[in-house]
Amino acid sequence: MANEQKTITDVAHDTEEMIHRASEKTTQTMLGYTEKYQDTYTAIDKMVLVFWERLPYIGLAIIAFILFWLLTKLFKLFVDKTLSNRSYARQNLVLVLHRVGTTFILFLGFLIALVIAIPGFTPGQLVGALGIGSVAIGFAFKDIFQNLLSGILILLGEPFKIGDAIIVSGMEGTVEDIQIRATFLRSYDGRRIVIPNATVYTSPVTVNTAYQQRRCEFVVGIGYDDDEQKAKQIVLDILNNERTVLSHPTFSVNVTALADFSVNLTVRWWINTTETDILSSSSMIQAQVKQAFSAQGINIPYPIQEFKVQSNQIAQLPTNIKPSDNQTT
Repeated sequence: MANEQKTITDVAHDTEEMIHRASEKTTQTMLGYTEKYQDTYTAIDKMVLVFWERLPYIGLAIIAFILFWLLTKLFKLFVDKTLSNRSYARQNLVLVLHRVGTTFILFLGFLIALVIAIPGFTPGQLVGALGIGSVAIGFAFKDIFQNLLSGILILLGEPFKIGDAIIVSGMEGTVEDIQIRATFLRSYDGRRIVIPNATVYTSPVTVNTAYQQRRCEFVVGIGYDDDEQKAKQIVLDILNNERTVLSHPTFSVNVTALADFSVNLTVRWWINTTETDILSSSSMIQAQVKQAFSAQGINIPYPIQEFKVQSNQIAQLPTNIKPSDNQTT
């Protein structure tokens, strides 16, 4: 009986020691985890504390940037009112002042906002950080900088303006926008064409709408048996009676070629693009010329081949081939 009591006591003592060791081990493990993540918790607490401390300054930085953004609106309004009453004011000059001026104002506001929001920050640090990779940035963004400079030069030089119809590098359309990086055209079939400003600046550009007066022309052929003076007078009367054809510069009808099948007359006249366009005027004049030639018996020939057969070769022709009316025997 005494032995059984001793055994139970030993078991209870061992169990107590095992529980005690497990508790100590768990406590040590928890302390280890606590020490492990204590730095993280401390850093997070510090970040939260700094955030709440800097929150008023961040708010002031946002307000400062908004004020500079509003300043860009006032700057645009000032430029518009200042240049709108000037006789020498140009549309592209206004665009340059808008885009370059607003970019500079926003960049300045961004720097001031950073100085307010970030303690110890100075603009010199940003310039120094950009200077470290200036060479790499220069190579990487060479084309961007080239297009940027070309865009500014195009806007300042103003070889064309928004709304002009131009041809550059074989691409033709109406100028929709001239941005710092590229020039946007709208083709005549309704497509958008984006041309880098460097290409526009270094390529020949044809501005179709640079002047209000444009010359139209077409070539019409008459038969060799027709009277070219009569045909010329018919065309001159049509041009003289058409309201949209300008009298100065004068229109003209000249014989320009003795072609294989016709005597070619080149018709030239001038129009005012504010009243009509080249396609409409050309179509109208050519239709009137065709109708007048038909009414006056002036032939507009088309290519005809004449097949001549000698009399001694008629007998050698196949039986299913007979000489036609225009064949000479």
